[in-house]
Amino acid sequence: MQITCTINNETKKFNITPTQRALDLLRENGFTSVKEGCGGGECGACSIFFNDKLVNSCLLLAFELDGATVFTLEGLQKETKTLQENFAKTGAIQCGFCTSGFILRSYDYLKTTQTPTLQEIEDALDGNLCRCTGYKKIIEAITRSTECK
Repeated sequence: MQITCTINNETKKFNITPTQRALDLLRENGFTSVKEGCGGGECGACSIFFNDKLVNSCLLLAFELDGATVFTLEGLQKETKTLQENFAKTGAIQCGFCTSGFILRSYDYLKTTQTPTLQEIEDALDGNLCRCTGYKKIIEAITRSTECK
């Protein structure tokens, strides 16, 4: 089966199998920011923008990408630059496995919220898991990013 989609502003054609996940298709084609953490939609490590909505790619089958617009962190470097810098400055990047998912989740949230409270940031991160930290440095990085606007 062949699909065509737009990934990070580039039209791509893929031959897929009926049961192939979007996560696997993306990783196999070099989009390494998309990581498999839990495989069940619980951790957010595989986050992508699918038709402008943040989703877990482990829950999408590859055929669902046909005709879709997809963005991974690789395609949002300019838009997430401040977040990435603040994650590095605050030490929010521990092992780095969950980082791309947290950056995309934060970016998605901050597109619509200019001055969030601490509680609102914590609530916005629901659905992303980090096994290395207590989230304090991640929240600090997001808070710094809102102050830079």
